[in-house]
Amino acid sequence: MDKIAYEEMELLRFTTAGSVDDGKSTLIGRLLYDSKSIFEDQLEAVEASSTKKGLDHVDLSLFTDGLKDEREQGITIDVAYRYFATPKRKFIIADTPGHIQYTRNMVTGASTANLALVLIDARNGMIEQTRRHAFIASLLQIPHLVICVNKMDLVDYDENVFNSIVKEFKAFSAKLNVSDIQFIPISALKGDNVVNKSEHMKWFNGGTLLHTLETTHIGSDENHIDCRFPIQTVIRPHSDQYHDFRGYAGRIAGGVFKPGDEVVLLPSGLTSKISAIHDFDKKVKEAFAPMSVTIELEDDVDAGRGDMICRVNNQARVTQDLDVMLSWMHNNPPRPRAKYILRHTTNESKAMITNVQYKVDVNSLHRIEDDKTLQMNDIARVQIRSTKPIMADAYNKNRHTGSLILVDEGTNETVAAGMII
Repeated sequence: MDKIAYEEMELLRFTTAGSVDDGKSTLIGRLLYDSKSIFEDQLEAVEASSTKKGLDHVDLSLFTDGLKDEREQGITIDVAYRYFATPKRKFIIADTPGHIQYTRNMVTGASTANLALVLIDARNGMIEQTRRHAFIASLLQIPHLVICVNKMDLVDYDENVFNSIVKEFKAFSAKLNVSDIQFIPISALKGDNVVNKSEHMKWFNGGTLLHTLETTHIGSDENHIDCRFPIQTVIRPHSDQYHDFRGYAGRIAGGVFKPGDEVVLLPSGLTSKISAIHDFDKKVKEAFAPMSVTIELEDDVDAGRGDMICRVNNQARVTQDLDVMLSWMHNNPPRPRAKYILRHTTNESKAMITNVQYKVDVNSLHRIEDDKTLQMNDIARVQIRSTKPIMADAYNKNRHTGSLILVDEGTNETVAAGMII
């Protein structure tokens, strides 16, 4: 595969979710192993570790469990990112932990994903963690959900077991905001329906997991309607060749921009027209999310990092009061009236949580209105007030301009991630 073809291949980001021991790491190991995406030295190291553990087979989960504690306990603790490619697509996998206490890690791994793999143990069916992870995937607006019913070899590849789990999940997912859900019966350990079609489940007419990952349509996952360009930096070369050049560089968060478009800069409200768009060393006739470009305007306007370029007739909401679904990620609860650093696109501001409306029981999806204290891994609807204007959209409209994080001023730790309502 030549370099240009590889660079132009479509990239699919996906995350794995499921309870402890559902086989997430083994599944990813099988995916990498059977698609021949593992280097020889990695394979030799894992074979040696498997032999040391007294196993008579290669422990595929060791390909992703990189931390010493993970290997010793046989669990995933932190988010592990893995990269691989097939002739059809490039992939980034976020292998997230299954334990309840690591829900925040799942939020981290899933925040940029196009697709979520939710594993269910065929012997146990849907459990509390399945509901929790499906709800988080829905909350994070992951467009595609693939439900892998794993360990089918331990239930004799019984079609009825698979069908009953599909029926139960469909009944639960009716309450969720996910439009594309697919179901695949697999055995990660034996390799059934992961990369190769299963000989034991000829009753299943769908494609393998790898085929599903390669063919799921993700071209329309980005918002190509609402034009949003958060400015990252202003480029002023001050060289003889580009003496008067002033360009606004950043990554397009939504929509399609073209030279000649009339635009508005927020929060100032100043208007101008796009004179040129540069994609590295060449000018382009149009640019769209998620391209990184430099935009030139006809007028010299005062704008900098944190400002946003939008279309005149389609603007982001400029506000200091935000209604947010917040995932609290820190060991300590928020301090009363404490100020945090709010980071939103390229913008940064001081902010305060002014009200906790309710918490969400992620297992039953019910609201908890009598307990307003936030503990680690809690998800709650809160009001946040920032000290300067934020150019925002609802998260379900645009995941880039609808998400934010809160950072502790003193320790620089990320304490929460939020989705703007």
